[in-house]
Amino acid sequence: MATIAMKFGGTSVADIERIRHVAALVKREVERGNKVAVVVSAMAGETNKLVAWTNDAAKPPVEGVRGNILQAIPDQREYDVVVAAGEQITSGLLAITLNAMGVKARSWLGWQVPINTSAVHGSARIEGVPASDMTRAIENGEVAVVAGFQGVAPGVRISTLGRGGSDTSAVAVAAGIGAARCDIYTDVDGVYTTDPRIVPKARRLEKIAYEEMLEMASLGAKVLQTRSVEIAMLHRVPTRVLSTFTPDVGGTLLCDEEDIVEKKPVTGIAYSRDEAKITLHKVPDRPGVSAAIFGPLADAGVNVDMIVQNVSEDGETTDLTFTCTRGELNRALAAIETHAKDIRYRAVTHTADVAKVSIIGIGMRAHPGVASTMFRTLAEKGINIEVISTSEIKVSVLIAEEYVELAVRALHSAYELDAA
Repeated sequence: MATIAMKFGGTSVADIERIRHVAALVKREVERGNKVAVVVSAMAGETNKLVAWTNDAAKPPVEGVRGNILQAIPDQREYDVVVAAGEQITSGLLAITLNAMGVKARSWLGWQVPINTSAVHGSARIEGVPASDMTRAIENGEVAVVAGFQGVAPGVRISTLGRGGSDTSAVAVAAGIGAARCDIYTDVDGVYTTDPRIVPKARRLEKIAYEEMLEMASLGAKVLQTRSVEIAMLHRVPTRVLSTFTPDVGGTLLCDEEDIVEKKPVTGIAYSRDEAKITLHKVPDRPGVSAAIFGPLADAGVNVDMIVQNVSEDGETTDLTFTCTRGELNRALAAIETHAKDIRYRAVTHTADVAKVSIIGIGMRAHPGVASTMFRTLAEKGINIEVISTSEIKVSVLIAEEYVELAVRALHSAYELDAA
């Protein structure tokens, strides 16, 4: 039949009973004649526990006890050794369960596959999956159970990919073994036009283009991790999102734009509450000022998102506004203050009481007036737009956080996304 990759998240493997359920789903694919690689996350809650242990171990020793009192942050290489253990346990348990059910299986850790990564421990990026040994085992009828979230960095050190990294592992493994499809099993039955908790009439999408899913993931949708979508799009791996608990119901397929017949102007509405806004007032309007601002922010590891610049009436100064995540707000403010003499701003203001709402759709390319509908709809609801950013297939606006749900519901209806 075909070689497929299956991925199961933490809630899907939360205990032995659920691992048995996952094993039954894997066995079903084997009985259909498919060759299978399975990628698993740690059992629900395990990674948080392991992270807490590493942080506790790195705390300065109590007063009067010798030791390195500066050791408040764990060595990231050892951090990876500890937190990668959760996936190792799950992969072993699933392999044991499959063998007990009569399905030949073995576990593969990241270094055994190998999943080669960069040396940035804690948030490594996958550089290649030359899985020749594992591919041969799969071809010989053995189910490969791969520990997600982890890989091997230069120097043969365990590395981890950051939160959500098991999705990335799964798609990378699928690409590495030439799988016909990657199935991401989770606790939802697909990708919806928006968050069903806010809009009960949100519809499940049968198909979504890679580009659309990438925008939705990066703009707040939590169904898939952004890097996993990037890899799926780069290697053109058809990727399906479906529920572990209702696997025969629906699902959403990530695919090429050409495979989608009906291209509506807007496919979905995404939102993010994890936003902060910073405004530098009366910055000299001169060449190099943007570099003086955003260079130090980059050096401080601040990921700047939306940017807007307003030139004053005298043409000599400008107000510059940008956004970042709330977790990066203090770091951003510190970087700006440190380089105040170079930037020469008159004042700086900031707020975390904002949110980003976005409309996404490949159909925007061929439908004029999509943005005006968004702006008109928000105006009719009395919602003020603070910042706007656009791309070929999305429009994002920054608004007061208190209006997020109202904005999402209004836009969902305005673009006729509500289920009948």
